[in-house]
Amino acid sequence: MIDKLIDKIIALQNPTCVGLDTDFNYLPDDMRGDITSFEDAAERITEFNMNIIDKVCDIVPAVKVQIAYYEMYGYKGLKAFDCTVKYAHGKGMTVIADCKRNDIGSTAGCYSKAYLGSTELNGNKLKAFPADMLTVNGYLGTDGIKPFVDDIKANDKSIFVLVKTSNPSSGELQNLKLESGEYVYERMGALVREWGKDTIGKYGYSEVGAVIGATHPEEAANARKKLPEVFFLIPGYGAQGANAEMLKVCFDNRGLGGIVNNSRGIICAYRKPEYAGMSYCDAARAACIDMQQDLLTAIGKMGR
Repeated sequence: MIDKLIDKIIALQNPTCVGLDTDFNYLPDDMRGDITSFEDAAERITEFNMNIIDKVCDIVPAVKVQIAYYEMYGYKGLKAFDCTVKYAHGKGMTVIADCKRNDIGSTAGCYSKAYLGSTELNGNKLKAFPADMLTVNGYLGTDGIKPFVDDIKANDKSIFVLVKTSNPSSGELQNLKLESGEYVYERMGALVREWGKDTIGKYGYSEVGAVIGATHPEEAANARKKLPEVFFLIPGYGAQGANAEMLKVCFDNRGLGGIVNNSRGIICAYRKPEYAGMSYCDAARAACIDMQQDLLTAIGKMGR
């Protein structure tokens, strides 16, 4: 799956991922109205997402759907999550389910079946939330990651393991130094490299990627140097404060090696002065084009 994503990035010359972290309050006033039920809110969120997907699917390779923004609306919200995943996939986009799942081996296996594999019912294999990629938490160690690795090998999928996250307090744990002299995030990166060593694709990247925040460019540059076969999912651009110059260290000399997520900066772009007067979906498209140009200026042509 990582090769297919990179193919799309090169074809579109765009390493942008649209984050559909869709809070009901991000919707325009006329879509929110006097809605008070989870069911109605979920329907409007689904409509909002679909309209944005329609506007950007020809210029952006991927979407990231953050499940927390759907779980807070109960099972109706999960229906919106499911509809969004399937709709984006149907439009030819790579779909990253941002769920940060993990647990002990058997439970991790259930999470993996939900997003990457299938669930068997009386001999029939059914897919619950058929994403292409999934974010996972590796801090339970190898036995909590193995089920995901088994499923990505069997189903042509990918995962992104949390390594150096974009939040301000990530260093409280991830930047602690171990007795070996490594930082915790470096050790996690080394495990990610090991977990994916048998899944290297044609571009030299494995199906086991890493979440590397753009808000920490020094650590990101270090991670790229130490993890040459690891593809990065890069949060932090835009609303979290990172810019293209900060994150260019995540890419290799071909302009490859990562995909940059932007959530509020795109789905809430219609609220920005520079996109005043546009519909929310037209503003989202314009913001994607502006982001593409910003990234191209910093990173250069992809696949060169």
